[in-house]
Amino acid sequence: MHKRILPVLGLILVLPVAVVAARHVDLPRSLFAFAAAPSTLMEGCFDVPEAVAMAGELRDRALRIQTYTEALEAKKAELAQAEQTLRARLSELRAVQTSGQTRRSQASAAVQDDINRLVAVYDVMKPADAAQVMTSLPPDFAAEILMRLTPENGARIIAAVEPGQAAILTTHMGARSARKP
Repeated sequence: MHKRILPVLGLILVLPVAVVAARHVDLPRSLFAFAAAPSTLMEGCFDVPEAVAMAGELRDRALRIQTYTEALEAKKAELAQAEQTLRARLSELRAVQTSGQTRRSQASAAVQDDINRLVAVYDVMKPADAAQVMTSLPPDFAAEILMRLTPENGARIIAAVEPGQAAILTTHMGARSARKP
């Protein structure tokens, strides 16, 4: 029976003390004291110089970290904007490049068509008439036309050209072939 009386008596004596202590102590505030403002954390510590110096240093560090974090966020936003601008510019440049290549290939095709028509004209001309015209053209242009003619017609036209001019045209034709890889 003694064993049962002691816990009951202890409970009777401790319960009123716990109720009084709970009224005087704010339990949630004491449990979350670490989240309290720094000024309340320093209450009663202003007479300890080390604590004051440490609190000041921690405050300065917190401000530096906050400033650094804000600067990082600003740089991050700036970089995202720059990346977006660069991507847009890259797509514009690719579109311009594609249209430029299309225009160049169209222009090249048009030039090839013009040259083919011109070659066809010289191909049907009489060799003596074609030779007279060829001697009036710049040698590199005349050589280009002669290279595109059928070998038989090209030979007839060169045979109709005076020998000095024929040598120049033949040299340009050989040089053109040597330039091409």
